Amino acid sequence: MSNNPYQQYKNVQYETAGQEQLLLMMYESAIKFCRQACAGLEKNELEYANNKLQRVQAIIDELIISLDMERGGGLAQNLFTLYEYIKYSLIKANLRKDPAIINEVLVILQELNESWEQVINMSNRDKIQYVGGLNVEG
Repeated sequence: MSNNPYQQYKNVQYETAGQEQLLLMMYESAIKFCRQACAGLEKNELEYANNKLQRVQAIIDELIISLDMERGGGLAQNLFTLYEYIKYSLIKANLRKDPAIINEVLVILQELNESWEQVINMSNRDKIQYVGGLNVEG
């Protein structure tokens, strides 16, 4: 384990997060790495940009692995197709050193993140609203 207090804090966050929070953390990290990759390309720091794009690809791989194709039905299949498109686009962006492709991926990731945030917030609101069959919000 790292002696860096910030890294220790981040590790605890990941280890104690629920599934919903982990999903959002993955999207947020992928978004951050896409932005960093674009910045690296703008500064002609190709190795840095390559590293960040590979990190986004690793996150997308984890998102693919986490899909439950049996229980998820059409939604899981659609996400799988979208994630595969994102991976293809990231590879293309890395080969061409094209920030426009990265920005296209960034838009998709931001929309997915916002959508999941809404779903999770609605789900949490429903859980809070009915505790033991009682409406606690009034």
